[in-house]
Amino acid sequence: MRALARIVSADVAVAAIPSGATVAVSGFVGAGHPEALTAALEAHFLRAGSPRELTLVYCAGQGDRGERGLNHLAHRGLLKRVIGGHWGLAPKLGRMVLADEIEGYNLPQGVLCALLREIAAKRPGIFTKVGMDTFIDPLNGGGRLNASTTEPLVERVRLDGKDWLRYRTFPVTVGLLRATTADARGNLTLEREALIGEVLPIAQAAKNHGGIVIAQVERVVERIADPKSVRVPGILVDFIVESGGRGHEQTFGEAFNESYVTNGADAAAQSSALTPERKIIGRRVLREIHRGDIVNLGIGTPEAVAVVAAETGRLGEFTLTLESGPIGGVPAGGLSFGCSANPEAVVDQPAQFDFYDGGGLDVAVLGALEVDAEGSVNVSTMGGGRFAGVGGFVNITHSAKRVVFACPFRADGLEVVVRDGALHIVRDGAKAKFVRRVAQVCFHGPSARARGQQVLYVTERAVFELREDGLHLLELAPGVSLDADVLGRMEFGPRGVSWGLMPAACFVK
Repeated sequence: MRALARIVSADVAVAAIPSGATVAVSGFVGAGHPEALTAALEAHFLRAGSPRELTLVYCAGQGDRGERGLNHLAHRGLLKRVIGGHWGLAPKLGRMVLADEIEGYNLPQGVLCALLREIAAKRPGIFTKVGMDTFIDPLNGGGRLNASTTEPLVERVRLDGKDWLRYRTFPVTVGLLRATTADARGNLTLEREALIGEVLPIAQAAKNHGGIVIAQVERVVERIADPKSVRVPGILVDFIVESGGRGHEQTFGEAFNESYVTNGADAAAQSSALTPERKIIGRRVLREIHRGDIVNLGIGTPEAVAVVAAETGRLGEFTLTLESGPIGGVPAGGLSFGCSANPEAVVDQPAQFDFYDGGGLDVAVLGALEVDAEGSVNVSTMGGGRFAGVGGFVNITHSAKRVVFACPFRADGLEVVVRDGALHIVRDGAKAKFVRRVAQVCFHGPSARARGQQVLYVTERAVFELREDGLHLLELAPGVSLDADVLGRMEFGPRGVSWGLMPAACFVK
């Protein structure tokens, strides 16, 4: 008979991680992240000097932009290489990459989710067009972040007369997971977790490569009554660490929110004091969402869409989804991003990206740091030695039928007011967002047009559309000057300037 799972302290569990291991960690921001384990791994390294030279693999960003999450692992000697989807929540890791202290790769979050399944099955990789013509394409750097990073993990291949990207698999030898409950045989359930994430493929990948799986749980019971509720079977789990709730908050923003794990009454968007520009953008973007649409909203300015939809009674007309797995409900923001209040369903993250990659999204609404004349977008590199990474952005924008980029027209100090049905710019932003050439191509405009996607760029003062020859100005806000406030504040001229006014309803106080 199989032995019972080993229930040990966090320090004993992380001491079993060998130097040189490839460690995959579950989580999305703070949801599902095994905080007690990553904190224990940091403490063990600082005390014992081991393990060393680890390769860290993760799909979604995990951290609070400060000390928690993957920030625990940002120590010289502990890490050799990091392969991740989003870096902005773990700035300590980002600084190590920028200083050339560790190797770093930024690959699409959805690709990494799928890649874990291929690693588990020992298949040769993911073959996809996601990432082609962006900075992740090997023709443009292959997602490598510094001079120390030399091994190619992405290659172009020719299949059936077409170009594809192949993302190579590699062994994973340690899995760090989080669950709610474990039974005596190591079976794991996630009833109080807001997300399912990628816990199963991580566990399968580590076990099939002769490695170990460590699970942080809130509690241990003798038996789990419903076998269908088990998300990771005990045959894959080596060590269980019972947290007792310590380091086990549901998200990095909230200790526990019942609405994230129940389908109760229809949820309403969280009340939010939107700035005038965000409210204008949210109202204008909402006009691009039709009854019955399946929608993804990014973090930041796109969150305004849910707020104004609730204010106008339209929230029930379409279905909001998140790449982390929730379907329906209302997405949370801040350090609870990735969760939804009162979702209809929550699927695992790899399955959600399968749906997205296959064209399941009707509309994707994402932010933008920079936009250039050909319609390409940068969401990752912020200048001044700072970068965030692309997260799920590359997957989401590649296959959605309609893509709307929602952002202020200029950054850094913008202040506007709405008065008498018109927009008044009190102080313009110091930094242009519509630039001659984006610093990093995360969305390639010409490729999107070749795929037949409809692409809009919505700001508080102007709306642009991507056409065959580049950006065209479609609409102008009432009260602004075309030359002084729009054309004179861009680093390039639109290919076409044939505009009407943005809808008056966008400028009602």
